Amino acid sequence: MTHSSRTSSPSSFTLPAPAPLLSGAGWGAFLLALIVVCAVAPALNLLVPVDSALHLSDYAVALIGKIMCYAIVALAMDLIWGYTGILSLGHGLFFALGGYVMGMYLMRQIGRDGNYKSDLPDFMVFLDWKALPWHWALSDSFVATLLLIVLVPGLVALVFGFFAFRSRIKGVYFSIITQAMTFAAMLLFFRNETGFGGNNGFTDFKRILGLPIATPSMRMTLFVLTGLTLLGFFLMARWLIRSKFGRVLQAIRDAESRVMFSGYNPLPYKLTIWTLSAVMCGVAGALYVPQVGIINPSEMSTAASIEMAVWAAVGGRATLIGPVIGAFIVNGAKSWLTVTAPEFWLYFLGALFIAVTLYLPHGVVGLVKKIREGGGK
Repeated sequence: MTHSSRTSSPSSFTLPAPAPLLSGAGWGAFLLALIVVCAVAPALNLLVPVDSALHLSDYAVALIGKIMCYAIVALAMDLIWGYTGILSLGHGLFFALGGYVMGMYLMRQIGRDGNYKSDLPDFMVFLDWKALPWHWALSDSFVATLLLIVLVPGLVALVFGFFAFRSRIKGVYFSIITQAMTFAAMLLFFRNETGFGGNNGFTDFKRILGLPIATPSMRMTLFVLTGLTLLGFFLMARWLIRSKFGRVLQAIRDAESRVMFSGYNPLPYKLTIWTLSAVMCGVAGALYVPQVGIINPSEMSTAASIEMAVWAAVGGRATLIGPVIGAFIVNGAKSWLTVTAPEFWLYFLGALFIAVTLYLPHGVVGLVKKIREGGGK
């Protein structure tokens, strides 16, 4: 009797230990990526002679840096689509907002080195503007720029998401609304009177923090910073998904009604992850602009936002690493095809999306797992 009571005592039960953030192999891959970003790539670009076969060209550095920015966006898409079941076709807006905030700062850094030797950006002088508009007030401060990179896309997403999720708009209707919002913003930014450079946007950047932006050392600094940001966001997303918050998100994705019947309100969960994904896209856009050297309304185009969903689908949704891989695969193919056969790129993108939907519903990562499981048998 004593034994049975001791067995049934609540204190005799031990909760299982939480699983590690990454497996041993996962931490090994993470550290390898960290070494490549922080040591190997800078050494191959800055120290290895240009005529060496091991030299990493400036073009490759810029291309990889740009794709790493896209990989951050793909990771954000996985959080809302793969783990929460919210398909956004308008995340190009948040990417562009972060890019425009950084672009405004970079335009102010040009100073009197522009074509018109004016304190105003060249496009404002060309349009006969006499003073900076009100929304450029903090654009000369780097600290304010860093804050606005987070706040602007975050607040836009928060307001939009609150009304959309409170109205219980979901599925294809939500996707269409996000696309319409982004398209409307693109039309707004195309207008010259809004003070965002019209269809040309911002370009001809010269300095960041007073330092020349076109030097190899600055280019590599931005590359390393982008890689560290991607790795940091990956760890954050991994931790988030493995937490109770992440488990509720996945429950909302699979059966939102049951989550409500269980006493959970989906609104704060969906709104939090939606806003976080927008902030991630804004940070990616801010890192993208100084590396590419231009930002214009085309980043808000319908095709650009659809491509972001394609990256996640190709790599494998609800895997975190899959969308990152998908961003590298799709944009690597795009870089090659737009040079060798530019007229076929859009056809290739459409065919790729259809093929993945029909034959690889779990993306590249799912295919690799299936092959490994088959090989294990």
